Amino acid sequence: MKKIVALLIAAGVSMAAVAAPETYVLDQAHTAPRFEYSHFGYSNQVSRFDKTEGKIVIDKAAKTGSVDVAIDTKSVNTGFPLFNSHIQGADFLDTAKFPTITYKSTKVNFAGDKPTSVDGNLTIKGITKPVTLTVTSFQCMPHPMLKKDACGANAVAKILRSDFNAGKYAPHVGDEVTLTFAVEAIKE
Repeated sequence: MKKIVALLIAAGVSMAAVAAPETYVLDQAHTAPRFEYSHFGYSNQVSRFDKTEGKIVIDKAAKTGSVDVAIDTKSVNTGFPLFNSHIQGADFLDTAKFPTITYKSTKVNFAGDKPTSVDGNLTIKGITKPVTLTVTSFQCMPHPMLKKDACGANAVAKILRSDFNAGKYAPHVGDEVTLTFAVEAIKE
């Protein structure tokens, strides 16, 4: 190993440049995709999904990464069971045909050693559209309770629900939806 390091240093390659990507698995208890929309102009309604799985890969030295997330559409939580069923219907999420929403990154953009945005493809109801998530906060550190490395982030994006064949009642019920992701992930 010492010979390899000496050869890399002699070749002008820093050890930071050969750092390996690190994989983090989403912590379901602390990952909460939310969506917000205008309800007839009276108020903004906020709902969430309770089941999300996925992985985040990050290489701070190389300034690269990836995000791969799957959201269980049947876990939608509006706070009212009857309304959950309404949102799960064919006019909106159509969970019987489309049980999963996915987001797969195509590029993670960095400023320094922190991601600032993620370009990727969002698939809802079998329709895939490019969506950029703006990262509003990002932190990696040892988890004080789990004694493992962990990362957390918040990200936001805006979409039109009509782009995903879920635009019933627009424009009265707002077509524009704000997606907010609170994510925590534990290193594999």
